[in-house]
Amino acid sequence: MQKPALVLSLGIAAIMLIGAILLNLPISSNNGQSIGFLNALLTATSAVSVTGLVVVNTAEHWTIFGKVVIILLIQAGGLGFMTLATLVALITGKRIGLKERLIMQEQLNQDSLSGIVKLTRFAILATLAIEGIGALLLSTRLIPIYGPIKGIGYSVFHAISAFCNAGFDLFGDSLVPFVGDTVMNLTIGGLIILGGLGYTVYIDIKQRKSYRMLSLHSKIVLIVSALLIVVGGVVIFISEHNNPNTMGNLTLYEKVLASFFQSVVARTAGFYSIDLNGMVNSSVFFLIILMFIGGSPGSTAGGIKTTTFATIVLTLISVIRGKEDVEVFKKRIPQWHISKAFILLSAGLTLVLVVAFLLTMTEPTKPFIDLLFETMSAFATVGSTRNITPELSDMGKLLITFTMYSGKVGFLTLALALTNRGKGTPNKKNYKYPEGKIIIG
Repeated sequence: MQKPALVLSLGIAAIMLIGAILLNLPISSNNGQSIGFLNALLTATSAVSVTGLVVVNTAEHWTIFGKVVIILLIQAGGLGFMTLATLVALITGKRIGLKERLIMQEQLNQDSLSGIVKLTRFAILATLAIEGIGALLLSTRLIPIYGPIKGIGYSVFHAISAFCNAGFDLFGDSLVPFVGDTVMNLTIGGLIILGGLGYTVYIDIKQRKSYRMLSLHSKIVLIVSALLIVVGGVVIFISEHNNPNTMGNLTLYEKVLASFFQSVVARTAGFYSIDLNGMVNSSVFFLIILMFIGGSPGSTAGGIKTTTFATIVLTLISVIRGKEDVEVFKKRIPQWHISKAFILLSAGLTLVLVVAFLLTMTEPTKPFIDLLFETMSAFATVGSTRNITPELSDMGKLLITFTMYSGKVGFLTLALALTNRGKGTPNKKNYKYPEGKIIIG
């Protein structure tokens, strides 16, 4: 039996390759010319990894065919190729075997096979329902502007793009024209938040129906997500409220709305309602931190995940207090989970710093803060950019494409796919070596 991590990695790569071939066709471009395979590959990878980094204006360059290909890639990336395969199996009545269940477990980042098909079925129905409601709300604003057909098409496109945390838009300048529009900002922001929580949390809320009864995972996800949104919004407001290049000329309500929206999208989706190029460096650096944390496990978001961040913080607090165990809500976090959290932190930082360093050599004229921002955005599959993606060299585009792929697959999953290790707890031995002393710090 092939390793689930390997099958998952190759499956995602195959979808990206198919998307690149389709987007490279002249029929996909309004000018009737091929965009070039490298640009098509970057765009397809960006769509499947639900990132949003682009080399051309999505609204102006692509034909209807090209836009349909992009939104289908986004939906495939958001749901996952095994979820789509499960949908086909459920429709056709085909039996879902152990091999398929193991891959689904890997894709949804679950520790157990128990209820995996039920979770996948719920993920499909929840996705379609939430996207449908989101499209309906967006249509109340977009149909009056663009007319019935185009308005509905735009509503569906942006509802899928937002829930899948992709950040692709058809407006040409993201949500800047709607910076003060309550319906647009709250709907897009709400879809992004829901997409970044994870299906496990949905089921937990549905079954428990009380915050006190929720699992430890759900409590941490909800608390950390809320704190990051609030803290992010406050920091952005303080840094940018007097900046004439971003929010200085907005009303107080528009400033609050823009701060909230930018805090939401920073961790997971590449939409924006203010000019990111005009932001002060303190805001840009804080956005990089938010992007690195990302969304939650089993969701459409990237980053090291909120639970990883929470585990690291709780571990540091426990060490400072001299506690042997890491405890929260009267529960003890297993040592393997703590080790995995620090592995993800180290691997993520290493990948980002190495790619950013390589970009300083391939793009010597670009400011380092912009290159770091671009790299982090690709790794965390966010899609925010300081408008340098189209100007990258071919090698720079390849680096960003690889980073998006790694961020989508998951660095740990990719490592497992290339080794003989399986997913789970570390191998145990029935013996231990004596302790050795080293000086730390």
